[in-house]
Amino acid sequence: MQLRIVDLKLANMPLRLREYHKEDFDELWQLDQQCFPPGIAYSRFELMRFIRQRSAFTLVVEDGEHTICGFAIGECRAVKSRPAGHVVTIDVREQCRRGGVGNLLMDALEARVHQTGNEVVYLETAVDNSSAIAFYKRRGYAVLSTIPRYYLGKLDALLMGKKL
Repeated sequence: MQLRIVDLKLANMPLRLREYHKEDFDELWQLDQQCFPPGIAYSRFELMRFIRQRSAFTLVVEDGEHTICGFAIGECRAVKSRPAGHVVTIDVREQCRRGGVGNLLMDALEARVHQTGNEVVYLETAVDNSSAIAFYKRRGYAVLSTIPRYYLGKLDALLMGKKL
């Protein structure tokens, strides 16, 4: 899939959506550490494993100064023998939130999932992450179930899904 430079600005800076480069890894890992609490944020090994999965893809949004504003990891896989997309993570730098970066990443991720023949996409989010839950609901995701003790063996997650 060919990604395009988007006509979106954050604080008068153009944003560019692009594929992940291996040189991005340290910055993505640091961003993940900032976005999620210890134990929920991925270890370096976990993040690299998700990025390298055969079924996965990683999208990056950067500003005009080539600072990474956010990234998303998605994958296309079978769920109960049916093809489905999965949002592994979406991370947006705090100062870039509410500027369209999250929607840009999710639009591109959902488009990629759909282009590979998948009609649904799933994700998990912590039950106490009200801003993420509201964001996903605005994007048309519905709560499908609760996964007990998904995070750290004690915090429940919501399984959310959307038909594309």
